Amino acid sequence: MDDRRRYDRATAHLDPPFAVLDLAALRANASAMARRAGGKPIRVASKSIRSRPVLERILAMDGFTGIMAFTLPEALWLVSTGLRDVLVAYPTADRAALAALAADTRAAQEITVMVDRTDHLDFIESAVSDVRDRHEIRICLDIDAGFIALGGRFRAGARRSPIRETDQATDLAADVAKRPGFRLVGLMSYEAQIAGVGDNPPGNPALTQAIRWMQTRSQRELITRRGRIVRAVAQITDLEFVNGGGTGSIEKTTREKAITEIAAGSGFFHPRLFDFYRDFTGRPAALFALPVVRRPAPGIVTVLGGGYHASGAPGPDRLPQPYLPCGLRYAPDEGAGEVQTPLLGQAAEDLRIGDRVWFRHAKAGELCERFDRLHLIDGDEITDEAPTYRGEGQTFL
Repeated sequence: MDDRRRYDRATAHLDPPFAVLDLAALRANASAMARRAGGKPIRVASKSIRSRPVLERILAMDGFTGIMAFTLPEALWLVSTGLRDVLVAYPTADRAALAALAADTRAAQEITVMVDRTDHLDFIESAVSDVRDRHEIRICLDIDAGFIALGGRFRAGARRSPIRETDQATDLAADVAKRPGFRLVGLMSYEAQIAGVGDNPPGNPALTQAIRWMQTRSQRELITRRGRIVRAVAQITDLEFVNGGGTGSIEKTTREKAITEIAAGSGFFHPRLFDFYRDFTGRPAALFALPVVRRPAPGIVTVLGGGYHASGAPGPDRLPQPYLPCGLRYAPDEGAGEVQTPLLGQAAEDLRIGDRVWFRHAKAGELCERFDRLHLIDGDEITDEAPTYRGEGQTFL
């Protein structure tokens, strides 16, 4: 039975819009990611999941340990539900959350916060200054993993941390070490230009070659620089973990001796942006269905909703992909609309009012900001449902 028939059959009793998670695809993707990691644990990036029960399912599988959260309030909530070992991947300026962290024994044991400059340490000290019986706060340093070439005229990678060189990292590590109430436990660096940029984009050979050139040289540079930083910081404190990578770079990052764990999240759902890699393929696991509500002309149908644009630089690649039935495309003058979305193509001729069109989001977890639950499909039936963060009344970003 093909996927469209299987999904239609499993959800025949539901009225779209709704979202589903194909458990067989999720398991296959997770297994492939664990194999690519070569025995190093994968820390699960919660921003790509945004469903607590799904996080729990993944963490119960072999090869996955710990969570990489995107806000401190999210981390506090996850720990309050029983989850453990949560690294907040981005610095926080939430005073109330920092005070709550410093005041809570279990949270302080399980949560690590991110810094990349002394200003962050000053801010944390100010936020927790009134906390009685303050607990030690676990700290991770974020190291810039971007690629710089041509004398600084070219840069690839996310603009995150100002900490790039060994002396910058050791200076900040020494500052953490001398301040009471802090403990430096980890280093993190995210090579977005490798982990989040497909090296096999369709229809543009010149771009493909440029990406591969950049990624090869970036990886060589990062292996040396990251290893040097880790060795130097380890002379100041005993590091519990060194985190690196992402879904698109697992098999590359895991080969670095300095790395103790890999971060990954998008690969579990395998959204559209991760179709364009040479070294791995995944199965689309998370989808959403929209109903056909109009047939305005031959070869055109209109579905309800659909304007679920992904974050990042705006462009066609940030739109959801009309996935099933195959052969549908957006009207170039309308795109994905807030309330309705026209779709063109031969496949539209066979669609009738009430039929559903299945979409893939361009990114992973952002899909869950649109729905309060994921219907879990195994085979050709729904076996369970999992609330998203929104479904549990949690809105972090």
